[in-house]
Amino acid sequence: MRRLFSALAVTGFLLTSLPAVSWAQSLPGFTLFSGVKSENQLPFRLDFGGQTNAWDRYRLRIPAKKMKVAASEFVVSYPNYYKGKFDPNKIEVRVRDKKVPLTEAKWDRENGVIMIYPEEPVPAGSNVEIVLSNVKNPAFGGIYYFNCYTVSPGDAAALRSYMGTWILSVS
Repeated sequence: MRRLFSALAVTGFLLTSLPAVSWAQSLPGFTLFSGVKSENQLPFRLDFGGQTNAWDRYRLRIPAKKMKVAASEFVVSYPNYYKGKFDPNKIEVRVRDKKVPLTEAKWDRENGVIMIYPEEPVPAGSNVEIVLSNVKNPAFGGIYYFNCYTVSPGDAAALRSYMGTWILSVS
């Protein structure tokens, strides 16, 4: 009887101390030799694990400390060797877990850019999550650097400010 209780106690401890399924792919973790400074790496999550040639949802996050000014436009660029596909109708911007209404979201396949235009500027100091749903991952795995830029409201020259880089891995 004592062994049974010991075994149950140890099993219960192990089950409660282990993290829940690792939420697919959540990073940034510890990255060596990426060429991107650690303060410029942005957190993200691939909901369905980043498997090659599979459908996925990318949750690209911008921490509040990076949002020093309001943003009237978000630009996500990716390398020309990324051969995945995006659905511009399934792009969202979330602030404090609330969906922000968008004027438009465009995918410029030739230039490797996704442009997102919120109806109202996203305030400075906000935790922002760009959600790309219905993403078709590339057929071949690799490491892909997705860069984030914002444009401030009223910026006559529409200069893009670099927010950071998401280092995505598809395998």
